[in-house]
Amino acid sequence: MKTTTLTCVLALGLATSASGYAAEQSIDRCIAAIQKQKPGELIKLEKLDVAGKPFYEFEIKDSKGIEWEFMCDAKSGKITETESEAGSVDDEAFKKNAKVTEKEAVDIAIKAHPGTVREVEYEIEKNGDSSYEIDIVNNKGVETKVEVNAANGKIIEVSTEAWEIGEEADEKR
Repeated sequence: MKTTTLTCVLALGLATSASGYAAEQSIDRCIAAIQKQKPGELIKLEKLDVAGKPFYEFEIKDSKGIEWEFMCDAKSGKITETESEAGSVDDEAFKKNAKVTEKEAVDIAIKAHPGTVREVEYEIEKNGDSSYEIDIVNNKGVETKVEVNAANGKIIEVSTEAWEIGEEADEKR
């Protein structure tokens, strides 16, 4: 995993905070755990608030070009969730369980968290379930990620983004 640029950016940002060392250590633990599961190139790192708890979401591209997301507890450095990304709703792994359209999922997410959709990702959960991850920016500029189950339309998870480093070249909106 290429971490040089990320490490430099994080060092600059974390060096000014009293908890910078602890944050850097948990990021290092997250990276080590991810490398054991799925080595690859780091594309993006986000710090999220999920139900009042801090998490890091790492996006990795493996040697086959497949993108993976890892949720890592920002305090313990433990991986709590692993998902692969499908390129589109037509990806076989995604559509085999999908009964909810992208438009329906977006409508569900926006009803719960009004704003402008910035990105939609198509995810395959570790258990094979399909979900839409919809990034919505509200009128105050706050980004909320709403994950909607593609089989039943239920909201699985909601998180608020604190910060983001990096960007996927093919963001979908």
